[in-house]
Amino acid sequence: MSRTVAGMFAFAAIFAATALGGAARANPTTQDPAKVPAGVYVLDRHHASLTARIAHMGGFSRFTLRFNGLDGAFTYDPANWQATKVTVTVDPRSVDTGNPPFDKQIAGYFQADKYPTITFVSTALAGGPDGKGTLTGDLTFHGVTKSVTLDVTFNGVGHGITPLGTRMGFSGQGRIKRSDFGVTNVSQYAGDDIDLTLEVEFEKN
Repeated sequence: MSRTVAGMFAFAAIFAATALGGAARANPTTQDPAKVPAGVYVLDRHHASLTARIAHMGGFSRFTLRFNGLDGAFTYDPANWQATKVTVTVDPRSVDTGNPPFDKQIAGYFQADKYPTITFVSTALAGGPDGKGTLTGDLTFHGVTKSVTLDVTFNGVGHGITPLGTRMGFSGQGRIKRSDFGVTNVSQYAGDDIDLTLEVEFEKN
């Protein structure tokens, strides 16, 4: 075997070992909120998604759409984590169904030019060391603000990709009625209940 070929094999082996080791170190290490480092956490917008499902024509399917324009942050204190105030904003014009003309139609239902931001500001957080809990907050959508409670799972905290970084991950689910927020100018084939699913990661700033 030539030195060049041997060197290539050695490089591949080192790369594989490093990649596998990095993946192992990136796993969440705990779901206990009391063990999370204090600090300011900012949404990783590349690893954040909000999807909404709504019944089509009385229930033939749960039509799914995604919002790509999310942002958010919170300040965390493990000694008083229940007091954490989370703020998440959504750009209603970032709705994505895979059909650009239909995306514009949906954004029109939301009157996105008049109400350019959907905002959630938390008011209460409850849970335990198993990572399960609820997050209640004020949701402002289409110019209307109402209290909404999400079922949330704290997926854990860990280093993430960078050894010196700190990353937290969450999953959340909830349901709202579009009519409660004045969104009534939609197709007759769209249901009133909207099921929300949130998958987000935050990095320590």
